[in-house]
Amino acid sequence: MESKEFEEHGAEMLHYVTSYLDSIGSRRALPDVQPGFMKGMIPDKAPDTPDSWEDVLKDVERVVMPGVTHWQSPKFFAYFPTASSYPSMLADVLCNAIGCIGFTWASCPSCTELEVLMMDWLGQMLQLPDTFLFSGPGKGGGVIQGTASEATLMCLLSARTLFFKKEQKKNPDYTLGQLVDKLVAYCSDQAHSSVERAGLIGAVRMRKLETDEKGSLRGPALQEAILEDKAKGFIPFFVVATSGTTTSCAFDNLKELGPICQEHGVWMHIDAAYAGSSFICPEFRPLLDGVEYAMSFNFNPHKWLKVMFDCSTLWVQNTDYLRYAFDVDPLYLKHENQGVMPDFRHWQIPLGRKFRSLKIWFVLRLYGRQKLQEAIRKDVRLAHEFEALVKTDDRFEITAEVILGLVCFRLKGEDATSERLLRDVNNDGRIHLVPSHMKGKFFLRLAMCGPSLQSQDIVYAWDVIKDVADHVLNSHKAKQ
Repeated sequence: MESKEFEEHGAEMLHYVTSYLDSIGSRRALPDVQPGFMKGMIPDKAPDTPDSWEDVLKDVERVVMPGVTHWQSPKFFAYFPTASSYPSMLADVLCNAIGCIGFTWASCPSCTELEVLMMDWLGQMLQLPDTFLFSGPGKGGGVIQGTASEATLMCLLSARTLFFKKEQKKNPDYTLGQLVDKLVAYCSDQAHSSVERAGLIGAVRMRKLETDEKGSLRGPALQEAILEDKAKGFIPFFVVATSGTTTSCAFDNLKELGPICQEHGVWMHIDAAYAGSSFICPEFRPLLDGVEYAMSFNFNPHKWLKVMFDCSTLWVQNTDYLRYAFDVDPLYLKHENQGVMPDFRHWQIPLGRKFRSLKIWFVLRLYGRQKLQEAIRKDVRLAHEFEALVKTDDRFEITAEVILGLVCFRLKGEDATSERLLRDVNNDGRIHLVPSHMKGKFFLRLAMCGPSLQSQDIVYAWDVIKDVADHVLNSHKAKQ
């Protein structure tokens, strides 16, 4: 495909994309296909000669779309949102055209320098302490990771290296293996599975601590666990505090956890993957109070801030600690300006990295802070509208406080009834939900996901849920 063809076919693809998104609500959110559905739809081998663009574009609808889960649909209420916007799409086009691999400043100076500036822009919007910013008084700064999972793992491995270097100063013969056997990390029993996985990869114990009735990890639980482990000869070194859990959007108590981490010299990392975007709104920023105690903070603009996947932003108060853990410096990656600007390959697990800051730059400039705040407030308002609808039906109950854009609810009674409701709602196909479980209760999650979501979509979802619930409860009565 040459440049003229690319321009022509690119316009056709843009038309397809806008038509798809404009009419996405007419499609079933969850595909009705079985594993292996695609095998008979395309040849067993790649073609020897080129296919036509027209045939490829036709096959997008024929082959791909039947198996697509439509995350941007106003009928999709599962998981948490995955951000989408035209400015971000256009930035990705430019990113792909530039095609740089920005592992050092020298490999693409603009890639590094725009990221430095965008991390400060975002940090200022979140009102992070100046100690997290490149422009701040210390050694703070931020870096774009692929996912929150990578950010958690990065910080855990950095903390592990930091503790190893401290112990080696006391005893030069001390080995990493000897230290790993003693290290203990902590998180709440509501933390994301990626936190436990980081412990597995880092080969350290990860203790899940019990949360309160709201799903929040509190200071006394952490203090008790640390003292207990110290008495056994273990070394507490890392705590993951979650701001906006996947299960129920609960918030660990940062103002209680932070001073305990400081008292015991433990690295506190804050995982705000979903909820972090909301902190650009003054009314939600208090949810992050206590961040000043953290060594690191992470959230995903690719969830709720119009920046498309992948884009997970991580800030640390001392960037040296990232470089200590990952600094490998072969001759072919050195350059004469080293140390003047960050070489972000030292701040992440992979060597290569995309020009992801373009997406942040385009979105922040073409929306502005106020428009982004309006989008977040709209989703929170819709969540409370759905909460109010649930409360009108005494067959249902709300199982967690509605703080942001997530509503957790269930049919009263045994878990089996709500499990049947979820299965039948998804089999029905008009909307898509996923479940969760906390404090011995199974419940359904309804998350505000689609960027075009409006009040009528919330009413529609509630009508579907009531309709299916009628069948579930009538069937249960008939069996009795």
